[in-house]
Amino acid sequence: MSVTVGIDLGASLAKLAIRREDGERELRLLPSENEAELLRMVEELEPERVGLTGAGAAGLAQRLGGEPVVVNEFAAWGRGAQQLMRHQERSTHDAFLLVSVGTGTSAMLCGGGSVNRLGGTALGGGTVLGLGALLVGERDFAGLTELAQRGDRRKVDLLVGDIYRPGEIPLIGDATAAAFGKRRTREQTPAPEDLAHAIMGLVGENVALLCAALAGGAQVKRIVYGGTTLRANEPLRAILLGTTAAFGREPIHLEDGEFAGALGALALVREG
Repeated sequence: MSVTVGIDLGASLAKLAIRREDGERELRLLPSENEAELLRMVEELEPERVGLTGAGAAGLAQRLGGEPVVVNEFAAWGRGAQQLMRHQERSTHDAFLLVSVGTGTSAMLCGGGSVNRLGGTALGGGTVLGLGALLVGERDFAGLTELAQRGDRRKVDLLVGDIYRPGEIPLIGDATAAAFGKRRTREQTPAPEDLAHAIMGLVGENVALLCAALAGGAQVKRIVYGGTTLRANEPLRAILLGTTAAFGREPIHLEDGEFAGALGALALVREG
């Protein structure tokens, strides 16, 4: 049976999209550092075509058998995101800002058949894991997410309501004035779950603020979020989508959005 594979090789995770001749689709994840397992997996699939994208695509292409094709990362993400949006019954006719929240974050403008990177930030999953290890002693992403789910970042972050009385300025009291700002004066060590939630807040709010500004400059309403950092991460998703909506944009979370690049690479190599 004919098999086509798309691989998005990121700094932390390799994402695979597999399509068989009968139309069956399979999605797989594994750590990028486990290259031997990735090569074995592809060899066992015996694909007719392989499309590669991501930071490690060129190096992986040299070590794979056959004739893999390296495709543009932003084009792959745009194509895969459109597939996923249609699967969620979302229109892809109007332009939108596509945001990949991985180890870091990239924002792309999709529309008119083109995909262009508008900007990004070093804040992302790498930040979450790094601060989680430093502040909480938790190096497992799932463990850190579970901690954040039970936490309350308002016990760590300084809020507008902690500084101003109601009505003094045109901001809601629950808005963040300074991430981790309450640590300036409080001597007791905050609970690990509250620190974990504050880490998610730091990343989520700032990514949303940046993307809202980029969307405004590009005159687009919708901001579509995907990426491995949002996988099974309800605390971060809630902060990211809520902040985006608060700034007048329409946030959309892509289901299986971490596979957008792999799906796009698969689609592009099939067309080629």
